[in-house]
Amino acid sequence: MIKSVLSLSQVKEAIKKMQQKNVDVVVNLGRNKFVSFSGKIIGVYPALFTVEPFDKAFKGKTTYSYSEYMCGRVKLKERSYAE
Repeated sequence: MIKSVLSLSQVKEAIKKMQQKNVDVVVNLGRNKFVSFSGKIIGVYPALFTVEPFDKAFKGKTTYSYSEYMCGRVKLKERSYAE
């Protein structure tokens, strides 16, 4: 586990600022397996946040906890260009 330099409240605030914005998501599945996709953060809740992928190959929404983001399992990068 990688220790985050941000507190939980700082992480929640940062993700809340990205709500309804386009993001690039990289998920570490372990054993050198990664999944990358682009989507939009559509929901920010007290214990988790949801991302809706643009690619229709992903079925529905994906949900991640703030701890997954803090540990580096999920990485988000706000997109500067429009889809």
